[in-house]
Amino acid sequence: MKKIILGVLLLGTVTGYSQSMEGMITYEKVSHWSKIIDKLTFLSEEERSRSKTSWGSMDDDGDKSRGNLFITSSKSKYLDVEMENEGGYSGRNREYVIMHDYDTEKILEIEEFSGKTYIIEDRLVTPKWKVHNKIKEVNGYMCMMATSEDTLKGQKIEAWFANDIASSAGPERYFGLPGLIMEINVNEGEVIITAVKVEKKSVSEDILPPKKLKGKKINQQQYNKMIADFVRDSMAAHRNPFWVIRY
Repeated sequence: MKKIILGVLLLGTVTGYSQSMEGMITYEKVSHWSKIIDKLTFLSEEERSRSKTSWGSMDDDGDKSRGNLFITSSKSKYLDVEMENEGGYSGRNREYVIMHDYDTEKILEIEEFSGKTYIIEDRLVTPKWKVHNKIKEVNGYMCMMATSEDTLKGQKIEAWFANDIASSAGPERYFGLPGLIMEINVNEGEVIITAVKVEKKSVSEDILPPKKLKGKKINQQQYNKMIADFVRDSMAAHRNPFWVIRY
């Protein structure tokens, strides 16, 4: 009973004292491919060997990439960026943009799949989160833990959201908590996405959708079926589906 009361009090603190913020959050994504490949038991020995040869050199530090999240009081926009040789960042050639409008409850996603660009437009459906009585600091912000499950890819999701930033946004497709998501942990460390920089500034230009949308328009149900069919076919052929889709 004490744990339940503590959870209610902490969640009340999140919603009661948090402040709305406009700005940009930079996330670092670290993918540990050796861990991911070890769990893909359907892979052929040839595919497993090829995967480990390709990604084995990254086992120690992981495969690192970055993304930027722009947030306002009612909208968010996430897109990939990548490291340059000089240590800076530039836009990736591969299309990946996630836009949420929390007032109208709409999602606009631009994603490349098998060489084609798809535009997913649909109603925003909030993931089912369970908030836990655990806290930790992430990049200077006190955060609470929540868990969920990605049934499409069979992944366990652990999220840490900031108590004092009133935004339900997060990196990539993750959102829906009473505070900005500062860290995502997929399948106990296979992939970790962490906020490494939080900047409070105007993002009115950055958060606008692309002027020209080129690609095939589909809804969320069609997207889910496309991904599920691809994963199923890859498993049947003993191939790694995550050469093509995001893990």
